[in-house]
Amino acid sequence: MRTRNRFPHATSPQLKELRQLTMVVMHPDDSDGRLLTQQLQRIGCSVQTIWPPTQNLPSGTDLVFLAVQPDLLHLRLDWVCEEDAPTVIAVVNYENPTIVSAVLDLNIQAILPSPIRSFGLLSTVVLARKYHKELRQQRRLISKLQTKLLGQRHVAQAKTILMRTHQVSEDQAYDLIREQAMNKRSTIEDISIAIVNASEVLSLGQKGSSLLGN
Repeated sequence: MRTRNRFPHATSPQLKELRQLTMVVMHPDDSDGRLLTQQLQRIGCSVQTIWPPTQNLPSGTDLVFLAVQPDLLHLRLDWVCEEDAPTVIAVVNYENPTIVSAVLDLNIQAILPSPIRSFGLLSTVVLARKYHKELRQQRRLISKLQTKLLGQRHVAQAKTILMRTHQVSEDQAYDLIREQAMNKRSTIEDISIAIVNASEVLSLGQKGSSLLGN
């Protein structure tokens, strides 16, 4: 009798992506580790096994299954917190406050309970990847907003400086900044930063002259 494929051909973009992922299983070579590796290979993923956990991941790693065990909680895995960190799924065989705290510190995207079961593995991977992508998008958006706010702050400071030094209105000060940006083919933010920096240098020079005079 023909056995039905437990992992049918993927139809959604999320499922199709799985076969293109490079995964690392950081788990002891026991029944759980072997079963996890076999199930991932059946899905069609490229899998590499590593134990004990290492500070350096193979190039191009997209997802890591990490066994969280009490005797290794002292290890610091810097790659977990890097900006381009891979998706991390923790594999835990029991719960206690220490393990829960360690899982939170790892910034993981999902938890896979031990003993490993084939049921639920695919869903866990798909949801973890989705959550990981959303987090990265949110971080990029926050970074852009912070950059924009900082730029607006520099523009406001530059306008204040021009209003004070040239006795012009706020609109006129902004027009001066914009004109300089157009002439130098630069951005308003960059011109504003240059004005602020120049003002700070001039201020320091004046303070230095005053001190020398005294």
